[in-house]
Amino acid sequence: MMAAISGSCTQNVFLAQHCQWSRQSLPRFPSDSCALSIHSTHPLQGWMLAWPDKSFVQSQTLAPHKIDLGNRASIYCNAAQFRSAISSSEKVDFLKLQNGSDIRGVAVAGVVREPVNLTEPATEAIAAAFAEWLLEKKKPAESRRLRVSIGHDSRISAQKLQDAVSRGIASAGVEVIQYGLASTPAMFNSTLTEDENFLCPVDGSIMITASHLPYNRNGFKFFTNTGGLGKADIKDILEHAANIYEKFTDESLKKSEQAANAAVRKVDYMAVYTSDLVAAVRKAAGNIEKPLEGFHVIVDAGNGAGGFFAGKVLEPLGAITIGSQFLEPDGMFPNHIPNPEDKAAMKAITQAVLQNKADLGIIFDTDVDRSAAVDSTGHEINRNRLIALMSALVLEEHPGTTIVTDCVTSDGLTAFIEKKLGGKHHRFKRGYKNVIDEAVRLNSIGEESHLAIETSGHGALKENHWLDDGAYLMVKLLNKLASARASGSDSGSKVLTNLIEGLEEAAVAVELRLKIDQNHADLKGGSFRDYGEAVLKHLENTTSSDPKLQKAPINYEGVRVSGHGGWFLLRLSLHDPVLPLNIEAPSNEDAVKLGLAVLAAVKEFAALEISALDKFVHQ
Repeated sequence: MMAAISGSCTQNVFLAQHCQWSRQSLPRFPSDSCALSIHSTHPLQGWMLAWPDKSFVQSQTLAPHKIDLGNRASIYCNAAQFRSAISSSEKVDFLKLQNGSDIRGVAVAGVVREPVNLTEPATEAIAAAFAEWLLEKKKPAESRRLRVSIGHDSRISAQKLQDAVSRGIASAGVEVIQYGLASTPAMFNSTLTEDENFLCPVDGSIMITASHLPYNRNGFKFFTNTGGLGKADIKDILEHAANIYEKFTDESLKKSEQAANAAVRKVDYMAVYTSDLVAAVRKAAGNIEKPLEGFHVIVDAGNGAGGFFAGKVLEPLGAITIGSQFLEPDGMFPNHIPNPEDKAAMKAITQAVLQNKADLGIIFDTDVDRSAAVDSTGHEINRNRLIALMSALVLEEHPGTTIVTDCVTSDGLTAFIEKKLGGKHHRFKRGYKNVIDEAVRLNSIGEESHLAIETSGHGALKENHWLDDGAYLMVKLLNKLASARASGSDSGSKVLTNLIEGLEEAAVAVELRLKIDQNHADLKGGSFRDYGEAVLKHLENTTSSDPKLQKAPINYEGVRVSGHGGWFLLRLSLHDPVLPLNIEAPSNEDAVKLGLAVLAAVKEFAALEISALDKFVHQ
C-alpha cells in the first residue's frame, strides 16, 4: 500500500566552512527534484530553494525561517509545501519516540548515526491520535468543537512540525489554535485561561519542543486542564498513532490539509501569559505599577523561547534590562546550550551580571519550564541553592509544608529545610512529572505540600496549578525583591541570598555515568533495565555489611548510602542504559572512599562501563 506525506523544507543547515543541502531530508523525492540556488557573492548569503519540477509546488507557502549568523550571514528557508508518495516499507517505531511523559525524536537530518524518525507524517499521525484521545476524554456535545492550542520553541524544525500537527488535529474535526513561538508553561496555562477574546480555554494543548537537546531534535508535550499527560497516556497515543499512520493514503492526507486550512486560527496568547506574570509581581508589591524600578535584571534566553521575559515582563515592571543576552530565537543555539544545568550557560549569565553590575541574572532553558538565577556577586542560585531559596519563600507563606524534590538533592538541603526552615523534605524519584505527581498525591492524603522541584530547575507550585513553570519561579524571586522594597527593606539581591544563609554545601559533588553495554554477552539476551536492577541489588547487599556505611531509611529510587561525612546514590536512568552515580562529600578523600565502596560492588559486572569511576577513585 502506498502512503503519502506532506512536507516542507527541513531547514537542515550546517554552519561549517560551507552549507550543504542534505538529500536525506527529502528521501521521498527523486534525486533531481531539488536544487540549491545561490543568489549572492557572499558565500553564505541569499541561499534559496529552487524546485525544478513545478508540479510539486503548492500554492500555500510556509513563513520564511531565518537563522541569524551575526556578521557571517543569514540563511533563509522559504519552501513551498508539497506532497509525494512514499513506500509503505518506511516504518516508524512509534513507541521508541516516547521519553517518559514526553515524545522526542530526530527531526532534522545530517547528524551521523541519527536518522530522522520524527517525520512530518509521523507527527501528523501523533497529533491525530492525541485529538482522538482528547475527544474520548472530553466527549463534547455535538454543538461544540474542541479546541487545541499549538506552540513551539525556537527549533529550526518547529514550523514544519507545527503545520503537520495542525493537519493531524484538524483531521479529527478539532479546531486548531496556533500560538507560534511560545513557552511550555504558557501552553498549559492556555487550558486554564478564561477569555473568549483569545479563544480560551482550550481543551488540550501541544508544545513542540525537545527542551535543551541539540538542534536536530524535537518533540511534543501534551496538556489538558488537569496538567501534563502521563506515561500511560503517551503510550496509548503512540500506539494509536501507529495505526493511523498505517492507514494514511494520498486522499486522506489531502483531506487533512484541506481541513487544516479551514480549521487553523492564530492567537497571540503569550500576551495573556506575560500580562499575568506582570500582574503577579505588582500584586506582591501592593499594586505598585513599577515595583522593580531601578532594579537591574539581566536575562539570558540562550536563543530559546524565553526572550520575552526581558521586554514583556521585566520592563513593564520598571526593571533595567541592559546587558540581557541571546534573546533572539535561533534554533541552532549558537552561543550556548539553553540549559540552567550547563556550566557554559551558567558561566555566560554570571559574566553578564558581573560585567553589567546587575542586581540579578535570570537564565531559562529552551522552552522556559526550567530556570536558575545569579545574584549581584556572581553567586549561582541553581540546583540545591534554588531549591533552598524557593523552599524559604514557600515556607514563609506556608509554615511546616512539605517540599518534594528529586532523589539527588543533598543532605545539607534536608537539614536546611527541616532544621532551619521548619519544613519537611520529601525526597522522591527523578523526573519532573514524578515529583509533581508525588506532591499532588501527598495533598490528596492530607499532607500539605506547596512546592515540587527538581535540581534540574523544574519547579511547580500549588498556587500556580502545579504548572511546571521556570518563568513563574523567577517571578517568585521578583516578588520578594518588590515586596522588600515596598516595605522599606530594599537590599537588592541580598534579600534573596540572605534567605539561604546556613545551607550546608558539600565541598565535592560529582556525577559519574556508568553505561551498560546492551550488546555484551553478560546481559544474556536480557534487558538493560533488568541488568541495572541486578547491579543495584548487589550494591545494596554489599554496602549493608559495611559498618561505615548506612543505607537511607527512606528512598524511592536506586541505592542511597551515607558515610564518610557524605553520601552516594546509584540509580538507573529513567530512559537510557545508564547508571548515574552521584557522590557528595566534605573532602575529595572522603568522596574517593565512597567511590571505592561503589567500585568494589560493581566491578564484577562486565557489561558495565566503569572507567569514569575507576579514574575518579585513582585520581
